[in-house]
Amino acid sequence: MVTTKLYKMNKLIIAFVMFFSLASCQKTYELGPQDDFSVETEKTSYKVGEPVRFIVKGKPDNIVFWSGEVGRKYEFRKRTAVEGNSVFLNFNTFAQFGLMPIDQSVIKVYVSTDFNGKYEAASVRSATWEDITDKAVLSSGQDQTPSGDIDLSSFAARNKSMAIAMVYKTTVIKPEAQQNRWVVRTFNLRSVNQQGEQTILATMATAGWVAFNFSGPATNWSITSAQLLTVRNDTELDDDWVVTKQFNPNSTLPDIGEPIKNISQKLTEYTKVYSRAGVYKVTFVATNANLERSTTVVKELELNITQ
Repeated sequence: MVTTKLYKMNKLIIAFVMFFSLASCQKTYELGPQDDFSVETEKTSYKVGEPVRFIVKGKPDNIVFWSGEVGRKYEFRKRTAVEGNSVFLNFNTFAQFGLMPIDQSVIKVYVSTDFNGKYEAASVRSATWEDITDKAVLSSGQDQTPSGDIDLSSFAARNKSMAIAMVYKTTVIKPEAQQNRWVVRTFNLRSVNQQGEQTILATMATAGWVAFNFSGPATNWSITSAQLLTVRNDTELDDDWVVTKQFNPNSTLPDIGEPIKNISQKLTEYTKVYSRAGVYKVTFVATNANLERSTTVVKELELNITQ
């Protein structure tokens, strides 16, 4: 009888120990309130170059600052496309070796807005490629000859993906010593939206070049992340292409904010200097977060910056 009572008592003790052990192991994921978070300025109008002092109250864990400047607008944080962009292309070329004057007729620059995106010879051939070579300045023997800004906005207005091709095509077989070698040194494609914000669509390293050889299989473009290089062929006519990946001319990068406080920092004020006149919607985003959840408070102010 005594043994039975002791056994039951031990079971109760073990149960209590397990209960309290579990209770003590449970983590609390409560978040601190943000009801007291606020941001104020001493006035609403400032001069260009005058420090704007934001007075920060409350103790949020993290704060991100959106100044309202180009690229720093909270309302555009998820924007990835905008219609009405202007698109500009520029590149540098170098024609070296061979006979003078330089034979510029062998280099062509094309744009397509109906290429199907399949990087195979038949698809490249079947696409409509529009010649924009006459809009570019090509090397006449000088290195790093800038093409100038080539306006592709008429293509962007079609609101279709575009691809660009650089083509080396010969019409006369010449000894290698008489042929010019062409180098495309730089390549930059950018879009500009109606607010003047620029987005880099491609550089030489990111254009996604794919080479195609339609004549003279012994030679083709040499592609590196730094340049494009033609290879001279003294036995056959060349028709060599390099085609970029497709670009959405109306794409744009989402705006980003500036983190100004994390959980290990204290912040009671923040200072910003504006370099351009205008009306700015300034946004402070305060966040408290743990492993399970997060809370966010957004505070907005309007500033008038004058000359």
